[in-house]
Amino acid sequence: MKIAVTYENGQVFQHFGHTEAFKVYEVEDGKVISSEVIGTEGHGHGALAGFLAGKGVKTLICGGLGGGARVALAEAGIELYPGVSGSADAAVDALLKGGLNFDPDTTCQHHSHEHGEACGDHGCHH
Repeated sequence: MKIAVTYENGQVFQHFGHTEAFKVYEVEDGKVISSEVIGTEGHGHGALAGFLAGKGVKTLICGGLGGGARVALAEAGIELYPGVSGSADAAVDALLKGGLNFDPDTTCQHHSHEHGEACGDHGCHH
């Protein structure tokens, strides 16, 4: 099984649609057997769900994300654990031990709209 975490400097990156990298963990028998950091290859927002599915990811741990991303991830069959912060490695360890602290109702809260976009322009629905 593969678990992906939105990733920046060892931490869970807080905006799914703007993440530039994921740390992907290969898990067997409840233990991490390998991990690698992969760039998003310029994909953003909804395209990231297909990118992850193409890499064989079944589970995603992230900070905030918008409604469009939630739908795309669900359609790709990726189980979602939003509202997580702190160390990416610790989050995966906590998930595997059944103790991950996450908030299923987390939405994107870290948008910056300096480019003239409204939240609805990129699926946030705020």
